[in-house]
Amino acid sequence: MSSVLDPLGARYAYWLGLPAEDTSDTSDELPGEVRAMPVILRIERAEPPGRTPLLEAAAAAALAVCLDDRSAPGGEWAEPMHAWLDNRIRKVARRARGAHWAAVQDLPGVTVEIDGAEARALVPGLVTETPKEVARLQISGSELPPDEPGPIPDGVPLLLLNPHAPMTVGKAAAQVGHATMILAALLGDADRADWAARGYRTAVRPASEARWKELHPGDDPEGAWRRDRVIAVRDAGFTEVDPGTITVLAQWEPEQAAS
Repeated sequence: MSSVLDPLGARYAYWLGLPAEDTSDTSDELPGEVRAMPVILRIERAEPPGRTPLLEAAAAAALAVCLDDRSAPGGEWAEPMHAWLDNRIRKVARRARGAHWAAVQDLPGVTVEIDGAEARALVPGLVTETPKEVARLQISGSELPPDEPGPIPDGVPLLLLNPHAPMTVGKAAAQVGHATMILAALLGDADRADWAARGYRTAVRPASEARWKELHPGDDPEGAWRRDRVIAVRDAGFTEVDPGTITVLAQWEPEQAAS
């Protein structure tokens, strides 16, 4: 069965094979046609969330909005979702609290809560038409201190953050959202349905250098997926990291990832 994410799956290996400098080449884009998915992170001043559960909430929310029934062909979100997925997969993470967080709940999207942390992924749209409720939210300054997540739960994919590329929580939120989308694009229907039943939960963890080297697909992304069920997220390098940087490795089989 086809998926709304099929265009992303079809481009996956091609994107990883591009020269680093080409990942940030936007010469074929018109500024007024750039589209992005806003990802809103709830970071209250008095009681900020843990970094790990917030990233896990963002990862789940980004995928949930893509695979929502309203994003399927004929659904009310189908047109903007298709227009976004047919081009660069940009996400812009912003932080919100109080009344500003409440305001974005009225915009089309999906909110996910994990261990008290909340993130809302909105239906993608033209950057030039960003709703005022979103445009007023800050992008920079979205940082939380490192935490100490517990053991990796059974039955969830593992998302490993690059140990050589420190990222703010906002940048990391966008990257783990890319990871869940790529994973879902490459999975079969049964696995996608099983993941949906678990709320698209993941385990986001910092990678050790040894684990990162072991799982890195190198120049064989198709083989890495076939052998180890591992995908890589490669960033265009517009913010925080160099063009072509692999920011996240994600492994679908949790029992193998935890070994």
